[in-house]
Amino acid sequence: MSVKQISVFLETRPGTLYNLTKILADGGIDLRAMSVAETKDFGIARMIVDDLYSAATILKDAGFVNSLTPVIAVAVDDVKGGLARVLDEFQKANVNVEYMYSALASKATGQAYMIMRVTDTEAAERTLAGMKVKLVTQEELAAI
Repeated sequence: MSVKQISVFLETRPGTLYNLTKILADGGIDLRAMSVAETKDFGIARMIVDDLYSAATILKDAGFVNSLTPVIAVAVDDVKGGLARVLDEFQKANVNVEYMYSALASKATGQAYMIMRVTDTEAAERTLAGMKVKLVTQEELAAI
């Protein structure tokens, strides 16, 4: 069960990231996870938000080029080696992680939430199910 992230292309210049976050804040959108990567000419902000479709509309109306990308959200035990355990099983199943970033962790559940773009979502889901590792839904991410 994949979730959707918003990927936004950003000009690499002062104030662009501020403008992005300000527009979302003014629109009542809450960021649940975010990663920003850059090259010399542009950046990409990848975000999980509490209201996906409103955020995409707000960004489009403000002139930000964005797209929705399927990713998986994995609840990893927040212990030493918790992530390594999941990644070890992925390598055994030949699942490649293209990129990954973290969302907020929950002290109450003792789990950290990792957002992953993988090459084979179905194989990743089968692997996680065999490990009894929880996939987090869009709604659960919005509520953390």
